[in-house]
Amino acid sequence: MDDRFEHHPPKGDATIDKHQAARVAADAFFNVINEVASTSSREKSVAITKVEEALFWLNADIARNQ
Repeated sequence: MDDRFEHHPPKGDATIDKHQAARVAADAFFNVINEVASTSSREKSVAITKVEEALFWLNADIARNQ
């Protein structure tokens, strides 16, 4: 099976800490978007989606390569 589709359990506390740091950073940026962007707009929705995508890919990197 391709490595991309396998489960990648955390390899220790350092890996768990990296995942947590990524979530904290994504949440902080999400909060900035909510403070700065218009109440409701397509652009705001896309920005939030991109933060979600960035967190997804960063977590994938941490899980696969750490």
